[in-house]
Amino acid sequence: MKFTPLDDRVLVKAVEPEEKTASGIYLPDTAKEKSQEGVVVAVGTDEDLREKVKPGDRVVFTKYGGTEVRIDGEDHIVLSRGDILGTIAD
Repeated sequence: MKFTPLDDRVLVKAVEPEEKTASGIYLPDTAKEKSQEGVVVAVGTDEDLREKVKPGDRVVFTKYGGTEVRIDGEDHIVLSRGDILGTIAD
């Protein structure tokens, strides 16, 4: 299925949170925080947004922003422009 966000929205595949802490302790699912980082899958039709964010970019977004959706059996998040805090460069 192909999902195309509208206007100033972005479809993001969230990066899974770390399984263990820096000291090596494994975290149960109940202790993991919701991921605030993801990879852009698709960008809406807003031309200004398309210049700033492209598919494949890694982004950081607000903790409670976006709407969770399931596409082709995988969890994604649809974010508005205001929910995206910035991009991550490697």
